[in-house]
This record gives sequence, C-alpha cells and structure tokens, in this order.
Amino acid sequence: MDERLGGKNHKLSLFNRSNAQMTGVLDVLSFDTNEIVMDTEEGLLMIRGEDLHVNHLTLEKGEVHIDGHVDSLIYSNSQKLPKNPEKGFGRLFR
Repeated sequence: MDERLGGKNHKLSLFNRSNAQMTGVLDVLSFDTNEIVMDTEEGLLMIRGEDLHVNHLTLEKGEVHIDGHVDSLIYSNSQKLPKNPEKGFGRLFR
C-alpha cells in the first residue's frame, strides 16, 4: 500500500456532478435530499446539493453510491458533526 495513504482505502469518483461512488465509508451519519454526512477512512465527508439520494449502501464493504446534483464536497479531520444546529442531526430533531 502507498505509505502516503497511511494504509487507508478511501476513493471518491464523481461523474458530471450527478453520480458519486465511494469506498472507504465507515458510516452514514445523516442524510436528506440536500446534505449527506459520512464517516470515511479519511475523516468526515459532507456532501451538499439538491435531490441527493443514497442508491447503494454496503457498510460491510464500505461502499456508497449517491445520485443527485452535487454542489460541494467538504472533508473534515474532526470526528464531530457541525455545531450549527441547522446542519446534520440538529435539523432532524426540530
């Protein structure tokens, strides 16, 4: 394995900003049609967009496929969700 990767196996492929395929996903922490937050081998990943749908999820293999219009991909090394209550779980428990 490549030592620069630290033994981690995370890959993200985005096609035409409408179809994303990922490996190295440990868990899907939250999702709705505008935002998906995942814990990956490389830290938290927040995907924002419109009409986002998780079409394929196999956590045993760490695979996720997403369709919809992707506006942004944001990685964070932090293992915490955003503190803004309008993001992530805060939106779910209103």
